[in-house]
Amino acid sequence: MRRLLALRVRGGLTSGHVRVAADALGVSERTVWWWLAEAGLDEWAADEPGARARTRTRFTITPEVRALLALWKGNVAAVQRELAARAAGRPVADAGAQAGPPPGTCLPPDVPSLTTLHRAIRRDLTPGERAGLAGGERAARKHDVFLARPRGWRNQVWETDHVQAPVLVEVDGVARRPWITWFTDCATNAITGVAVTPGDPSRESVLSALRSAVLREEPYGPFGGLPEKVRVDRGRDFLSRTVTAAFGLLDVTVEDLPAYTPHLKGTVEGLNRAVESMFLAALPGYARQPRPGKRASRPKDEVLLGFEDFTTRLLDWMLWWNTEHRPAPLRGKTPLEAWQDDPTPLRDVPAADLWTFTLEDAGTRTLTTRGIRFKKRDYVGPWMTGQAGIQVRVRFMPHHDHRIEVYHAATGRYLGPADLADQATDEQISAVRRARSARARRLKKDLQASQRERYAAATQPEAPRRLGALTTAQAEAELAQATGTDLSDLALRDLIPPAAPPAGWRTPASLAVLTTPGLPAPVPSGRDSDSAQPGPDGRTVQPTTDEDGDAL
Repeated sequence: MRRLLALRVRGGLTSGHVRVAADALGVSERTVWWWLAEAGLDEWAADEPGARARTRTRFTITPEVRALLALWKGNVAAVQRELAARAAGRPVADAGAQAGPPPGTCLPPDVPSLTTLHRAIRRDLTPGERAGLAGGERAARKHDVFLARPRGWRNQVWETDHVQAPVLVEVDGVARRPWITWFTDCATNAITGVAVTPGDPSRESVLSALRSAVLREEPYGPFGGLPEKVRVDRGRDFLSRTVTAAFGLLDVTVEDLPAYTPHLKGTVEGLNRAVESMFLAALPGYARQPRPGKRASRPKDEVLLGFEDFTTRLLDWMLWWNTEHRPAPLRGKTPLEAWQDDPTPLRDVPAADLWTFTLEDAGTRTLTTRGIRFKKRDYVGPWMTGQAGIQVRVRFMPHHDHRIEVYHAATGRYLGPADLADQATDEQISAVRRARSARARRLKKDLQASQRERYAAATQPEAPRRLGALTTAQAEAELAQATGTDLSDLALRDLIPPAAPPAGWRTPASLAVLTTPGLPAPVPSGRDSDSAQPGPDGRTVQPTTDEDGDAL
C-alpha cells in the first residue's frame, strides 16, 4: 500500500498498478482504490489496509481485562458484567451473580459492549493466550510449535516413567490400580523393559524395570544393552540415591528434565497415552474417566482380572507393540525391524554384575556366630559356616527385607545370600496386620497411609508378592501389645451379673439364673422412687399403675 501511495505522490499511479495489487491481495480493484483513499486520510491505514477506522475511544485489552479473563476462565460475558459492576460502583462479588444488564441498557462510557470485548480479545490476544487464560498452561501448550528431535541410533537415549493403569485389578481380595514402570528407546520406539507393581511404585520398581531393560537374554531380548542417556522427569524414585548410584556404576548419564515439561520426553508420554487407548480401555475393570463431580460407574457383576492375569496380558501387548505395531515415525517399520536394521554396537552387562549394580549398598558388617546384624535383625545363610569374624559388605533390594546379598569387603567377591533368621509364619504376619489395622482405626488415622503395603515389582507373570518380613519375636511382641491395649479384650462381661428383675415380671428360667438375686432392681427412669414398695423377699418392687398413673 505504501508503494502505491508513493506512486500516486509522484504522479505515476495507473490502473494497471491497482489491478496488479488487487490480484495479489485477492480483492477487487474498487477495494484497493478505497484503501488508497483511507490511507490518504490516516497514515495507520497504510499499515492495516481494510481495518476499522481508529478512534480515540478504541477499546484494547488491558492487564486488568487479562486478569479478569483468567479469573473467569475465559468467560467473556462474566468479564463484561464485572467491568460494568466496577464502573457502577457495585460490589465486585455481585457481578458474577447477575445475569448482566438487560438488552438496551446503556453502559457506562468506559465499559465496552459484549461485541466490542469479543472483537478486542480476538484482535489483541493470540489463540494460545486465549486458551491459556481459559484452561491453563496445558491448554495453551496445544497451540505452541515444538521442534522434533532428530532420530538418533538405538540405545542413544532412553526415556522412563511411572504410569498408573486406569484398570481395577484384584490384589489379595482388594481392587487396586497397578502401576507400570517402563523404559522405551527413543530411536526405535521399542519398549526395552517393564515392571508392574500392585501398589505404589518405588525405587525397587525402577531397578526391576532397569534389569529387564538391560538384559538381552530370554525372555527379555533382543532389545536391551546399556543406553548412553536416560531421561527422567524429577521423580523422586528415579532420582533416589540407589537408582542414581546404579546408573553411575553402569556408566549411564541421567538427564533430569525440568518440572511440568512432558513434551521433553514425548516418546514415553506417547506410550502412556497409547497403552490406555489401545489396550487398557478394553479390559474389565477399566476405570472410565467420569465427568467432573461424577463417580466412575462399573457394572455390579463385572469380574476383575487378577494381578497375574493382568501382567500376562500386558506383556502380550508389549510383544505386539515391539513386533507387529508400526508407529508413524518409523515409516512402516516395526520397532523390532528398526532395531535390527540399526548397526550400532550394543554394550552388554553380565546378569550377575547387573544384579550387583542394581542393589542398595548398606555398608560393611562383621560376620559373627549369630550371622549378620542388619537393621536390628539377624540374617544367616548356609555358606557362613566357618566364616565368622570376616568383614563383609551388605547389599539389598529396597523393601525386600527378607533377604540380603553379601560380598567380601576386601575383594568384592560374592559370598551368597542371607535370609532373615527366625522369620514369622504367614499366620502370625496376618494377625499382626489385623492388629495394626484395628489400632489405626482406633486412633482415627488415615488408614490408607498407615496401611500402605509394598508389593514386589514383576517382570514376568506371577502372583503378587507382598513385601515386609517379620521375625517370630517381633510378631509375638506386637500381638501382645495389641492384645494388652484392646478394650474389647480387657472387658470382663460376666464379672458382675445384672440385677434380678421385679417379682411381677415374667422372666425365662434361662435368664433368671444369670442374675444376682440379692441386688435391688433398678428404678425405671421417669418414676418416683418413693412409690416403690418392698417385696416379700426384701427387694424393691414398683407398684402397678393404670394409664392415668393411679395405683391398682
